[in-house]
Amino acid sequence: MTMTETKSHIVAEIQEWKKKRNAILLAHNYELPEIQDIADVLGDSLALARAAAETTADVIVFCGVHFMAETAAMLNPEKTVLLPDLEAGCSLADSITADQLREWKAEHPGAVVVAYVNTTAEVKALSDYCCTSSNAVDIVRSIPEDQEILFLPDMFLGSFVQRETGRENMHIWMGECHVHAGIAPEHVDDVLTQHPEAELLVHPECGCSTSSMYLMSEGILPKNKTHILSTGNMLKHSKTSEASEFIVATEVGIIHQMQKQNPEKRFIPANRTAVCPFMKMITLEKVLAALKENKHVITVPEETAEKAKLAIERMISIG
Repeated sequence: MTMTETKSHIVAEIQEWKKKRNAILLAHNYELPEIQDIADVLGDSLALARAAAETTADVIVFCGVHFMAETAAMLNPEKTVLLPDLEAGCSLADSITADQLREWKAEHPGAVVVAYVNTTAEVKALSDYCCTSSNAVDIVRSIPEDQEILFLPDMFLGSFVQRETGRENMHIWMGECHVHAGIAPEHVDDVLTQHPEAELLVHPECGCSTSSMYLMSEGILPKNKTHILSTGNMLKHSKTSEASEFIVATEVGIIHQMQKQNPEKRFIPANRTAVCPFMKMITLEKVLAALKENKHVITVPEETAEKAKLAIERMISIG
């Protein structure tokens, strides 16, 4: 049996087991191409959280990383949430602990805590709002202007939100996603030199996002060709834009979907090494094993889930 035939056989088995278990397969835009291709819902963190909240399936197989499966479990305590590989973690979520957040809150009594969805359940339980890159600006704008804000854990997203909203009373945790932080201004400069007519799509978590905003404000980067967007909005923009060439400054996994949706357009990674090893851990074989063997079930203690749920529900409802 060839590799292609083997994959087709596994995909067929996955479809059978999904029916048997009334399961839904949710996958992030950074997953392996073969995982993206079999997903029932493919999207960014916000889209997947909304899908998890709305599904009527009995089983949710989450092809993403641990915090995403935790979020789905908190939204669906009566459902079975499976993460095909328990090692699929997140360097950004690991950049702040619940104890660190407690200490930070004690330094700023009365401040509103806005936590990026890339955080653990324990951190979400200590937060007032969760957000994703697609609605972080809307969420901060929804908070009264005289209210002090603690934004965590991504410093690049936080800087982007602060610049967009003009909030001076916003404190930003100095965390980062090691993959996005590795997409530096010099990478963008090099690719732009080679493709001067291309539109530039930048994820706000990137190490180049702050410089891109500054260069736009100075007129060095053209505003009509430079866009700071979440992964979901990158996909939408690449469909509607009349441009034929795009430089993509985010994890390279999204390019599979972009190319699939726009075969006549060209997508160039700003940094070809921007690969999240955690997002690439889930394979077809692991998805099948998850469905057949009920592994690995993700649960969150009820007390933690109850505290975190309000912040998550606010994230889903805004933007």
